[in-house]
Amino acid sequence: MKDNMLDVLMYIFENFIDDDQNKSSEPDVVALTNELGHAGFRQGEITKAFEWLEDLSVLCEEDDYPNSINNVASGTRIFSDHEKQKISISAIGFLTRLEFYNIITPSVREVILDRAMALESEIIDMDQMKWVAMMVLYNRPGRETNYLWLENLLFDLEQDVLH
Repeated sequence: MKDNMLDVLMYIFENFIDDDQNKSSEPDVVALTNELGHAGFRQGEITKAFEWLEDLSVLCEEDDYPNSINNVASGTRIFSDHEKQKISISAIGFLTRLEFYNIITPSVREVILDRAMALESEIIDMDQMKWVAMMVLYNRPGRETNYLWLENLLFDLEQDVLH
C-alpha cells in the first residue's frame, strides 16, 4: 500500500463514511488512529490526514469563505502558475466539467482546489481530484445529492473499465 496522506484519506473515506453517518457523536480519534496504524499507515501520514480533514471542516463551516466568491456562471477561473504546475490538465478539465454541469459552484470549486493543493503530491491527477471532490462534496451541507451523483458516476466509470 502506498503510504501517503491521500491514501489515508481514501481509506478513511471508504471504510468509515457509513459508520460516521450512523453516529451522532464525534468519531473516536484514538481508536481510528489505532485502526489506521494496524492497516499499515505511518503515524505522520495519519496526523497529516486528520489535519487535512480538520481544515476541510473549517472551510465548509466558514460563513465568508468561499461564499464570498462570485457565483456568476459566466465567469472564468484563471489558474495560477503554481496551480497549473501541480494540477494536471485532465484534473482541471474534470473540475471544469463538474462546474459546467452545475454539480459544483465556483465556491465549492475553490474549496476543492484548496484541498487538492494541500495534498503533498507533486502532481494532482484526475483520480486524485475525483477523490478530493467527493470528500469536499460529502462535507458540504446541502450537497448530498451532488455527492451521490458524483459517487455513482465515478464508480460506474470504474466498473466500465474493469469489464
